[in-house]
Amino acid sequence: MSQPRYVFACKAADLDPDSVKAFEIEGRQVAVYNIAGAFYATDDVCTHGLSSLATGELQGEEIECAAHFGVFHVPTGKVLAPPCSIPLKTWRVEVRGDDVFVET
Repeated sequence: MSQPRYVFACKAADLDPDSVKAFEIEGRQVAVYNIAGAFYATDDVCTHGLSSLATGELQGEEIECAAHFGVFHVPTGKVLAPPCSIPLKTWRVEVRGDDVFVET
């Protein structure tokens, strides 16, 4: 079994506490979140309507899509409110010093 491979996503300082930003990681748009100092990553594209989640509203561990107001649980990708019905892909994150890495 191969070891997980982590790719640099951003500097921890790029994300204020309780914020989200999109980054391109190996050709894929990934939303990276800083929630109370813990870092998470999900696909940036809403599973319902091809909208960037990084433009949505982050409230605690929930991200609301700006396009149709569906809500996801960031740590698990679970759908919390319609019209979304497909969970988000989540990615493991490691913080090494000041750098944030996402598993690919």
